[in-house]
Amino acid sequence: MSTMTTAKTVGELAAENPAAARAFEKLGIDYCCHGGRKLEEACRAAGLPVEMAEDALEMAVETARAASPVRNWNAEPLADLIAHIRNTHHQYTRTEAARLGLLFEKVCAAHAAHHPELNRMRETFGALTHELGLHLMKEEMVLFPYIVRMEEAAIEKSPFPPAPFGSVRNPVAMMMSEHDGAGAALSDLRAASNGYTIPPEACASYRALYQALAAFEADLHQHIHLENNVLFPRAIVMEQRR
Repeated sequence: MSTMTTAKTVGELAAENPAAARAFEKLGIDYCCHGGRKLEEACRAAGLPVEMAEDALEMAVETARAASPVRNWNAEPLADLIAHIRNTHHQYTRTEAARLGLLFEKVCAAHAAHHPELNRMRETFGALTHELGLHLMKEEMVLFPYIVRMEEAAIEKSPFPPAPFGSVRNPVAMMMSEHDGAGAALSDLRAASNGYTIPPEACASYRALYQALAAFEADLHQHIHLENNVLFPRAIVMEQRR
């Protein structure tokens, strides 16, 4: 294991290279809500040999180098990162939450009698998407606009606008706590479905539901990672430097 890899958290590794995030996703390593763990600790939590994670990281990074370049969100303007989060992840969450809610109804009606876990999953998903709807609204109406105005002031070397919440740390702490709740709900959904294992008798809708839930989980992990490990820390540092 390289010294650089052991010194950094999984969140930092994922923030520096999106290929690392994809590798962590495949390995089941939590790099978003628990992005503050070092690789060895994260591997223990996931029940994986650290050597396996190191090999996967190395392969992912090498593959990414050969592919088209990706944006380094640690260096891009915060306004651009916020626009990316809103237009990519927030939009996806809203669209898929509505679609999957209807798909859950259809699959539960046809299969819940033999798969009672589906009803529990529907309730968990419904609660998750309700909380996410409120969460996204708070970010878009309060926190994100303030961070954009703060960055504009920093560029212009003018005083920061007055914060209605005291310090940016306060809404950030609330958003991160809500991210933890979303992460727990995702874990519950994965556990209830045995890792989204599709039963042999599953119809096309059942298969589509589990595939879409797995994709929803992966997107929300990336979404939370960009906020927890990139946007929020950069906004806090910017505020401290005024």
